[in-house]
Formats: sequence, structure tokens, C-alpha cells
Amino acid sequence: MYVILVYDMGQKRVGKMLKLCRRYLNWIQNSVFEGEMTEVQLKELLYEARRIMNEDEDSLILFKNRDQKWLDKQIVGVERQSTNDFL
Repeated sequence: MYVILVYDMGQKRVGKMLKLCRRYLNWIQNSVFEGEMTEVQLKELLYEARRIMNEDEDSLILFKNRDQKWLDKQIVGVERQSTNDFL
């Protein structure tokens, strides 16, 4: 599945969340990630994210689609190059 992930974390947790998300997805902008992943990978990511987060203060938003080809993506300005060598 194709996933876009956006998070908003407290300053003490933002670095850990960045590191976690970069293990699974491509970092495209501050606190924004995208990429293909399996259901198992998504479950692992969410499990680890919940261990980092304070769910009373932080948020994580997921947009999921079966395939990237169904997503119309428009970039204005400079596109960040992929920073994830695992996918």
C-alpha cells in the first residue's frame, strides 16, 4: 500500500519519530513521509510510534491508498530527494 504520514510531536520526541519514520518511508518534508509499505510494516511502525508518542499531546496522521498511481501528486518548488535507502 502507498502511505503518506504526517506527524506533530513535542520537541523532546520529534527526533525519535523522525528516525523511526525514516526506517520505513521516504522523508519528503519536515514531519512528512511517503512510500510503499506492507500491512505488517505499517503495524510495526504504529506500534513503535505509540511507544514514542504522548497521545495526549502528539498526533500522527496517515493517508493510505492501494497504489501510488491513484494519487495525483503536484510539487511546486524543489522536490526533496529520497532519503530512505531501504525501500
